[in-house]
This record gives sequence, C-alpha cells and structure tokens, in this order.
Amino acid sequence: MTIYEADIMKTPQSVAVLGANGHTGRFVVAELLRRGLKPIAIGRNAERLAAAGFMERGIECREASVEDDEELDRALAGAAAIINCAGPFMDTADAVVRAALRAGIHYLDVTAEQPSVQATFERHEVAAREAGVVVIPAMGFYGGLADLLVTAVMDEWEHADDIEIRIALDSWLPTRGTRVTGERNTVRRLAVSGGQLEPVHQPPAERISTLPAPFGQQTFVEIPFSEVPLIARHVRTKELHTFLSTVALRDVRDPSTPPPQAVDEFGRSAQRFAVEVIVTQEGVRRRIIAQGQDIYAVSAPIICEAVQRILSGEIRDIGAKPPAEIFNAASFLQALGPDLSVEISET
Repeated sequence: MTIYEADIMKTPQSVAVLGANGHTGRFVVAELLRRGLKPIAIGRNAERLAAAGFMERGIECREASVEDDEELDRALAGAAAIINCAGPFMDTADAVVRAALRAGIHYLDVTAEQPSVQATFERHEVAAREAGVVVIPAMGFYGGLADLLVTAVMDEWEHADDIEIRIALDSWLPTRGTRVTGERNTVRRLAVSGGQLEPVHQPPAERISTLPAPFGQQTFVEIPFSEVPLIARHVRTKELHTFLSTVALRDVRDPSTPPPQAVDEFGRSAQRFAVEVIVTQEGVRRRIIAQGQDIYAVSAPIICEAVQRILSGEIRDIGAKPPAEIFNAASFLQALGPDLSVEISET
C-alpha cells in the first residue's frame, strides 16, 4: 500500500464538523473526542450550538451559513479537515467542498443522496487533486460502508457479473434531517444494469433473504442509495442493485413514526441493522454481512476512522474519490470491529 504523506495539514488535531448540533453531528463530535482529535463545532445557529453543550466540554463553537463564503472560510480556519453532517447535501455539499478547497483541507460527508455524490465527483475531482486533498462524499452508513464491503469481499477479483446489496433494519426511526432530505430528493434513483447507470425499473424488484438473528427471513425492495455512484466509479460490474427491507421502508414512509430515542450511555437507539452483500463472478458467489446498532450512530466511527487515516497519511490516493479507492477496505473494516461485526463466506 502506498502511503501518501499529506504535506498541507495545518493543525492535524483539529477537525471541523458542520451540522455539529444535529443528530449525526453530535455522534461525530463525540467520536472525534474519543479518538483524541479536536472537533470544531460549526452550525448556522449559535443558540443551538450552545444548547448542544459543546462549550461545557471545551469544544470551540463557530457560527456559519453555507450561503456565506466568508463565514465558511472563517469557520474552517485552522482545521485540517471538514466533516459535513448538514443535509440535505444537495443544498450544502457544493458550497462546503469549495470552502474546503479554498482552505486546502480534506472534505468528507455522510450523504445518502445519489445526486450529491455525482455532483461532488464531477465538479471537484480536478480541483481536489490539484489542491492535494481528499474529498469523499457518502463516508457513512449509506454509501461508504457498502463500498468498503463490496471491495473487501471481491478481494482479488477485477470485475463482477452481479452485485446485490441488501440493507435490513429492524426499525427505522427517522431524524428530522432524514425526512427533509426525503422530501427534497425526488430524482429517480440509479442502479447499474447491463454495465450502465440506469434508472431503477418500475415497479422495483423484490428479494427475499434469510439473515442472522434478530432478522431471519426478510423481504426487500430495490431502493438504491449513495453506494451506487461510489461503487460504479471504480468497480466493473454488469449489474449493481441495492435493496431495503420492507420493515424499514414502512417505518420511514409513515409520517407518525417517531424520531430515534437513546437507550444507552452513548446515545444510540435500539435499532439493529444488517448489510448483506452478494457478489457473483462466473458462477462463484461471495457473501459478506456486516451487523451493528443504530445507522446514525455507526456513521460516526466510520467517518472518523476515515479522517484519522487521512490525517496520519494512511491513504492510497488523493482527489475526489470513493472510500475504497482511498483506503484499504479490509483493513478499514477490521478497524471498525467494536462497532461492526463482519463475516465473509464463499460458495
């Protein structure tokens, strides 16, 4: 593995978090502290930042709006990287990436939105490489996790005939941000069919799969997220399709479903998840399953592991790229061990 020693870092221990007072943002701030990094909490409302209790923990708070370049520039001063947790990302990502490039720092976000990922790659690959920084959209549960799982299970395979990703949630208690994004994101979702990115067929395909406890037999409907433009950018495959469990779909479509409720000292909800990836090549079938608790909470160790590796130079490349082109997928997943269990099999 080639190690790129970043020579542009200003304050390696400082990581800005935009949307720090939001649900996922608070998990990210806590995870950065746990890892010995120094978060800078950024939000558009000083009162909400204060209410989050950051200052009581010695965390610097800065107010900024994504509509104001000067405010963003001031908010990023002294940071080595920016983690964007402020969705919808189709409204925020472009402005924040541009601010990161002006500052010469790394950018990561947790978007599940396909259009946001595609726009980040298309608009910023050249500038990110010229600036010598890493830009990774969708470095969370939706997007980055599946990209790493697919790459790890393919291992030495250079191409696949078929890739299926099945996401099972025993419940989905959506945050307000999830609901707002769902209302804004009306673009037709894309999958890979016949080797090309194509709109998902209507009506969407269904699958039935048996997963480890507590899930058992699950029914899934094709609903791809940000993993598709990530994986399609660097993996050669004829077919790539993502399915969401009907249990999760029912919850997130029900306007009466409440938001997540903390059940432990870390603030996680009781929600359990499983991500099953099945890759087929010339009749050989490989399967990898990742399991854990709380899709919002687990995005924090995923994206903070990425930041920590970038700041320590444990990366393969620079520019705007999917996670698996920047990191060693197997090593990265292994590092998430306390928060994620992963099992691989082949038939």
